[in-house]
Amino acid sequence: MPSHVIDSKIFKDMYGAKELRHVFSDENLLRCWLEYEAALARAEAAVGLVPAEAAVEITRKARVEYIDFDKMKEGIDLATHELVPMIWQLDALCEGEAGRYVHWGATTQDVTDTGLVLQMKTAHAIFRRDLHSLAEELAALARRERDTLMAGRTHGQHALPITFGYKVAIWLSEVRRHIERMNEIEPRVLVGQFGGAAGTLASVGEQGLEIQRLLMADLGLGVPDICWHPARDRLAEYVSLLALIAGTMGKIAHEIILLQKSEVAEIEEPYERGKIGSSTMPHKRNPMLCEGILAEARMVRGLVPVIMNAMEAEHERDWSSMHIEWATLPEACILTGGAIAHTLTVIQGLIVYPQRMRRNLDALHGLILSEAVMLQLGQYLGRQTAHEVVHHASMLAFEQERPLRALLLEDPRVVKHLSAESISDMLRPEAYTGLCGDFVDRLAGHL
Repeated sequence: MPSHVIDSKIFKDMYGAKELRHVFSDENLLRCWLEYEAALARAEAAVGLVPAEAAVEITRKARVEYIDFDKMKEGIDLATHELVPMIWQLDALCEGEAGRYVHWGATTQDVTDTGLVLQMKTAHAIFRRDLHSLAEELAALARRERDTLMAGRTHGQHALPITFGYKVAIWLSEVRRHIERMNEIEPRVLVGQFGGAAGTLASVGEQGLEIQRLLMADLGLGVPDICWHPARDRLAEYVSLLALIAGTMGKIAHEIILLQKSEVAEIEEPYERGKIGSSTMPHKRNPMLCEGILAEARMVRGLVPVIMNAMEAEHERDWSSMHIEWATLPEACILTGGAIAHTLTVIQGLIVYPQRMRRNLDALHGLILSEAVMLQLGQYLGRQTAHEVVHHASMLAFEQERPLRALLLEDPRVVKHLSAESISDMLRPEAYTGLCGDFVDRLAGHL
């Protein structure tokens, strides 16, 4: 039985997606390590440090299908070392003298760090792709619902009329900032490693920087300005960014959960016949997809302080930091990828109920337009006096469950300046959505 839900046959798709589980599988990790060893041999052959034919043979044999996983695991248990048993096998697989040049001048952390970054690079491309897709879906939804009236809420209470498109455009703006962050972070975090035992490149001498340059070009990674064996800020920054992204997914999901409550019922996550909300209450239509997204977001956020502990690496090498990262970064990536993918599914199939939005908007019988009346009356009485007058009428309207219009018309201080017709006009929600439509056009364009 798996010890984590990510690997559970029952639960795994609630916490991630198959694509990212493959990226962080043992097979793909080993492929990244082997890719590094082959690229290193080619770079060293290019500067004459390793025979060209040895680099060719190492590249030919550095393939996952040639590695015996059971034998490698036995070697790890025996040697208490994660990489050496793979090097032993690759050495033995290579014909002639090629095996003696495997891993020349490198240290384990060069391979494991770069292997992790190669996995991150693949995951990073998936995140960017899915965020772009999510942004497109949000833009389309914002355009469709540009003028769909609903109650704007602050502190959980009715505030002013807005449109649902405006709310979605705010989500869109946040997602686009994450795309910018993903682009900006690439040069800092998608950086490989080749430094040798203490990071000084003493093992390869003056050729070290050229080998490093060729190696990283081969792997498609950035060249480090200096060894980062003990400098773990890159991975900590990346998980922090993932927590921000997952946080937005959680925020959107939480908003949908709130708006799907039975008493509100303004929107609903995708629903198809056959979806069961409860094993005992047949009527339930629970926001279970969104609850899963919210759980994923919270779990990723909880990993940030964990990976921050890896930054306290001692001296020039600290295996404890790598132990933390091996556990934390794959989990953060898989959960974040799941949160993005699940949010995309929700937005693609989101059900919107405009009639219920309007019903809720009118539930307080005009109170949601109190600001509009107050500002108009303030032109005659001054803002503070007008606020007191409208506040008094509003509290009575709320407590007596009467329309605000009726209470206003009973106050001589109001009717002295405002006609019944003008008050009715002010209490029309359509007339007081501000620039909601303009903001949607700015963020999502026109239909």
